[in-house]
Amino acid sequence: MTATLAAPTAAPSTVKTLPLGKALNAGLARALEDDPKVVLLGEDIGKLGGVFRITDGLQKEFGPTRVVDTPLAESGIIGMAVGLAMRGYRPVCEIQFDGFIYPAFDQIVSQVAKLHYRTSGNVKMPITIRVPYGGGIGAVEHHSESPEGYFAQTAGLRVVTCSNAADANAMIRQAIASDDPVLFFEPKRRYWQKGEVDVAASIENAYPLHKARVVREGIDATVVTYGPLVTTALQAADIAAGEGRSIEVIDLRSLSPLDMDTIAASVRKTGRLVVTHEASTFMGIGAEIAARVQDQCFYHLEAPIQRVGGFTIPYPPAKLEEHFLPDADRILDAVDRTIDAR
Repeated sequence: MTATLAAPTAAPSTVKTLPLGKALNAGLARALEDDPKVVLLGEDIGKLGGVFRITDGLQKEFGPTRVVDTPLAESGIIGMAVGLAMRGYRPVCEIQFDGFIYPAFDQIVSQVAKLHYRTSGNVKMPITIRVPYGGGIGAVEHHSESPEGYFAQTAGLRVVTCSNAADANAMIRQAIASDDPVLFFEPKRRYWQKGEVDVAASIENAYPLHKARVVREGIDATVVTYGPLVTTALQAADIAAGEGRSIEVIDLRSLSPLDMDTIAASVRKTGRLVVTHEASTFMGIGAEIAARVQDQCFYHLEAPIQRVGGFTIPYPPAKLEEHFLPDADRILDAVDRTIDAR
């Protein structure tokens, strides 16, 4: 009787299609698993799993001493994180909504950003502060802010933001592994946007945390953006392509430090630049990029730099936010102005 050899069983794929929020959850779980010094802190992040369910199931898996439900006090959350960091832990703080970060502003700017320098490098602050930010979810006051500029201007802090599920998973793990404090801004209206994620990938081989990425190549104009507006800029580029215009789109990913090499290389190729973000254009990230591009690429510019952003007003009621947030039409209008300039 001849024996029949069973076909080898294929290894299960580690690439999964996940919403951005679930990709963050998987990244946090991997960080908790890989390093016993990682501790999550935040309001309702344990039993509830967070208001957006980003930490769903993590307290059940890792216990209440690793995933800690805190009082409703953002300054207390950050103060606790400072103490934990001094003792060698890697705290990850969740600020429930962007507009709730202001009570913690003093702790972040006066302590978290400065302790490493104040101690001549002897005390590290490996703190990650997660901040769901931006509009587009029809929320009430204090729930749709874009405060990233405050922190990008603060020396001693690193400021990053993801725009897709794969980056969310890798970047949160890279931020937690950093010995520097990182403000990790999460585009809340993209939490449900799906993408492929290799949940078993090593961060040692991941795309660098502070390097921008060209997400669409083009030759007629460069659009630089980040976070929630990357999807919007790509939609604008698709529309422009139908009109015979080739738009290059750059996802900044890191707001501090800025990867000016990638931006400058693109502008030298296209000769035109549009910068867009949800925050106000007044003294925003776009203003800094425009100033640096003017300095580094002046003789390559074929037209004035254009900026598209939120208006310089408090965030409006939910029924009006579609008029406040930059959309594909406003981005394309800026593209038209820079291409048609003479």
